[in-house]
Amino acid sequence: MADLLKKPFGTHGKVHEITPQSVGWRYVGFSLYRLRAGETIAEATGSNEAILVMVEGKATINAAGENWGELGERMNVFEKTPPHCLYVPNDENWDATATTDCTIAVCLAPGKSGHKARKIGPDGITLTQRGEGVNTRYINNIAMENEDYCDSLLVTEVFTPAGHWSSFPSHRHDEDDFPNITYLEETYYHRINAEGGWGIQRVYTDDLTLNETMAVYDGDVVCVPRGHHPCGAPHGFEMYYLNVMAGPLRKWRFIAAPEVEHLM
Repeated sequence: MADLLKKPFGTHGKVHEITPQSVGWRYVGFSLYRLRAGETIAEATGSNEAILVMVEGKATINAAGENWGELGERMNVFEKTPPHCLYVPNDENWDATATTDCTIAVCLAPGKSGHKARKIGPDGITLTQRGEGVNTRYINNIAMENEDYCDSLLVTEVFTPAGHWSSFPSHRHDEDDFPNITYLEETYYHRINAEGGWGIQRVYTDDLTLNETMAVYDGDVVCVPRGHHPCGAPHGFEMYYLNVMAGPLRKWRFIAAPEVEHLM
């Protein structure tokens, strides 16, 4: 059985740390901090670039030799307001001091010293509908292909209403054959808007040599090294996820699963 589902290893401090070495791939890293007001964290980016996403709460942040002030606005991710984020290039340092209880996601991928530190959002990020019917979901694009302030990272938030499907029709981006398809590793940081609620994520290849179906709970992370990766939110359980993607080329090109290709 593939080890794709990562449970938080605590409720306070750093509760997720996913590295290429820990999951056996090459590009994507993801960490998550849950801080109490007054606490400070600090990291060096090293060879990676980073996007810090204020998932919930507020913090003052210093990065790349600048004071960026207090970032954050929404106190609950399901408010769906645009996130406050900060891009930090490779070979820099950053620190954050929580001014309220907060949740900070650290999205990582190889940096090339091609960009400077900068704020991302909330201005310029608009909640956008994708899909229709019970395939409707809502997207906050943080740093997708049209935004050129990253070297490797592709980052987005998705809100899936209760009873709906997401990352569907099922698709994969696991081959380096641009412009037909690009190789992108991906993490999903899940939140569920119901105490004890859960969702479903499946990760599978066409030949089913990888075929995992997982119940995801509030705070879980799913790693997608290859294959199709749809999500389902049962009736009564609204789902959020933060996606981080990266690969050798910063382009998002995918191929639908054969059984759903007619739905594209």
